[in-house]
Amino acid sequence: MPAPSNSYDVIILGAGAAGLMCAARAGQKGLRVAVLEKAEKPGKKILISGGGRCNFTNIHAGPGNYLSDNPHFAKSALARYSPQDFIDLVDRHGIAWHEKTLGQLFCDGSAKQIVQMLLDECPPDTVDVICDAEVSAVELVEGKYGVIASGKVYTAGKLVIATGGPSIPKMGASGFAYDLARQFGLKIVEPRPALVPLTLGGDDVLFRELSGVSAPVSASAGRGKAKARFDEAALFTHKGLSGPAILQISSYWRHGEEIGISFLPQADEEWLLSLKRDHPRATIRAVLREHLPARLADALSERIGLEREFGNVPDKDLRAAGRKLVDWRFSPNGTEGFAKAEVTIGGIATSELSSRTMEAKKAPGLYAIGEAVDVTGWLGGYNFQWAWASGVACAEAMAEQ
Repeated sequence: MPAPSNSYDVIILGAGAAGLMCAARAGQKGLRVAVLEKAEKPGKKILISGGGRCNFTNIHAGPGNYLSDNPHFAKSALARYSPQDFIDLVDRHGIAWHEKTLGQLFCDGSAKQIVQMLLDECPPDTVDVICDAEVSAVELVEGKYGVIASGKVYTAGKLVIATGGPSIPKMGASGFAYDLARQFGLKIVEPRPALVPLTLGGDDVLFRELSGVSAPVSASAGRGKAKARFDEAALFTHKGLSGPAILQISSYWRHGEEIGISFLPQADEEWLLSLKRDHPRATIRAVLREHLPARLADALSERIGLEREFGNVPDKDLRAAGRKLVDWRFSPNGTEGFAKAEVTIGGIATSELSSRTMEAKKAPGLYAIGEAVDVTGWLGGYNFQWAWASGVACAEAMAEQ
C-alpha cells in the first residue's frame, strides 16, 4: 500500500444513518474522523425512507422488536441510547415531527432535515465526510488500517464498517460489509431479504387478480420462538402479497413454510354459527362484503364455495369456513428479493462483536454497526433506532480507548 496521505483516528465506511451518527458522536469527543461514502451524497437511504419523510424512530423500540441469532445482543446499545434521546436531538434542531401509527415518528417536512441534522452534528474541525469514495482495498499494517478509496489512501487506528446490507441495490447497496468482515476472519449469518413483499404461485396465484386491493388483517409466520403475528394492512399485488402486515411477517417467514392470514381479526371460528342463529337467510358473500372490500369478499366466498343461505348450510361446513377465514393459509414461493427489501436480515455475526462496544473480538480496532450487523428491526422506525444506538455505542467506546 502506498504511503499514507490522510491520517485519522477513525475511518468510517458508509455515510448512512449509523455511519453519520457514529461520526458525529466520535467527532464531538475529539476524535479525527473520515467518513468514506461511495455515493455522490450522504444519507441516500435516509432520504427515501418513510415516503421521503423519514420514519426516524419508534417510541416503543426495545430488544423485543429485533431479530438476531443472539436476541440479547441489541440490549446494551438500545438501553444506552433510547428513542427519547433521538427525539431530543431532533427537537434541538427544530425539526417538526408527528406520530403516525403504532409509535412511528416521521418528519412533518422532509427526510432531508434528518440528513442535514446529522451532518450539522459533525464538527467540521474533526469530521470529514468524503463522498464519491469507492473503496478498492483495506489492509491492516502495523496496527493501523489503511484504506484506498478512489485512488487516495486513508489510515487510522480504528475502522468502522457501516456500509449496511445488500437491500435496495439501486441505491448502491451491496455485500461489501460481509466481504470486508470475512477478510478479517469474522463469521457471517446468511443474509436474506427482510421487510419484503412475498410472491405467490400454484393455487394461490389466483389471488393476484386482486392486485391493488388492501384490507386490515392479522398475519402470522414463523415457528416456535420465531413465530410472530402482526395486525396491520395487507395488500394484494400482481406478484403476491405486500403491505405492512406482510412486510413484518416476511422477516419471520422461511422458504417452504406457510403464512396465516385472518381476514377478520376480531372473529373466531364459531362466528358464522352465531350469524346463522341470528340471520339464517344471510350468505357468506353478503356478510364478507360488510367487512371487506367487495372484490376480496367475492374472491374469498367463491373459494369457500358456500353460496347458500346460512340456514341451509350444515354447522360443520360453517365452522370449517369460519376457521378458514380467520386462518387462511398461503404458501409463498419466494420474496421479491433484495431489490424490494427494506432491510437485510442476517449479516456480521453478533458472536464476533462486543455488544457494549461493537468491536470485533478477534480484530482489535475493527467495528461494525447498523444494518451490517445481524440485528434486524421491525417495520416502523426500529431499524433507524438500531442505527443511532449502535453508532453511539461504537463512538463512545472508541473515545474511551
